[in-house]
Amino acid sequence: MNFETILGKVDFLEFLRGKKATFLLSASVTKTCEIPNISQAGIPGFLHLTPTLDAEFLCTKQVRSMPQIAQTPKGVPTPALITRAVHELSAFSNIEILNLGLETLAQISHFKIHDFDMKPSGRIDDGAKIPAMEIFQKGIEFGQSYETNDDYVILAESIPAGTTTANATALGLQYECEGYFSSSFKDNPSDIKNSTLKDALRRVNLQGDLFEILSSLSDNMIIFNAGFILGSRANNLKVILAGGTQMAAVLLVVNSILRSMDGNIDSSNLALCTTKWISKDENSNIKALLEQLDFPINAYASDFDFALSNHPALKLYDQGEAKEGVGCGGALCYASINGLTKEQVTKKVESFLG
Repeated sequence: MNFETILGKVDFLEFLRGKKATFLLSASVTKTCEIPNISQAGIPGFLHLTPTLDAEFLCTKQVRSMPQIAQTPKGVPTPALITRAVHELSAFSNIEILNLGLETLAQISHFKIHDFDMKPSGRIDDGAKIPAMEIFQKGIEFGQSYETNDDYVILAESIPAGTTTANATALGLQYECEGYFSSSFKDNPSDIKNSTLKDALRRVNLQGDLFEILSSLSDNMIIFNAGFILGSRANNLKVILAGGTQMAAVLLVVNSILRSMDGNIDSSNLALCTTKWISKDENSNIKALLEQLDFPINAYASDFDFALSNHPALKLYDQGEAKEGVGCGGALCYASINGLTKEQVTKKVESFLG
């Protein structure tokens, strides 16, 4: 099992080979997920529970807030299975949960849950009403104060409908992104998304204040983690953003904030790691998003797929029915630099499904 370099140099990831990592899961809800058929990241009618169930399974290999794991209507199981499989084969030193606006708190003990006193983000077609400056400041402060004994941090997310809010965020900040954002569906529900984006954007003065734009169009995960990235530069923390186009949106927000204050960033200790399903996706373009940054970024994609599996639910990943989430791209790149094989990871994931 290996990875490809999308942007930057291979050196950053190679330097981390065999080193210790803390895994941070940003668990969050945007009520945008309540829009019918906009996302299939979980159980219909219960998408707000997806990040809760993902956190529970990642930490304990059990879900406790519902009888079964989150899966799509077509039966695709959550990517949390992939991240958990990697953890069981070559454990992260720590797993910590960032509560960035959950509706239901994960039922887990011993694992650190960082609580930032946030409510779920509102629907973007109704103005979202996010206290963006306050959430960004919380991210800055957390990034400045966060300490780990490990060599680097893997920063992941679980937020259903997050690709829609990420797309809205990039549009609001006036980046070129037509057709660049991925979807939890094989066939992106573009009519529903475009209608939602149109409703969201018509409410916003795109020439207005940056944080007012984010308050109306974004989500807690994106805003907080943009703050975390900027804050973590103070102590030179090595950070892998584990995700696809949503994590690219985090970097675009960082970029816009720096532009607004004529600032700059040393991005040499930053990278984005994603999946083959994202990097090879014909309906999105993560490289084109990242190339719009004013600073250089290292970006990698795992070459993992389920070619060695005969399980019908897992085969759906290779058919494009799920592509990222719960940091599985970052976990798979971590697996590569810690000597795991595709066969090992495949068998471990299969063992969770019986």
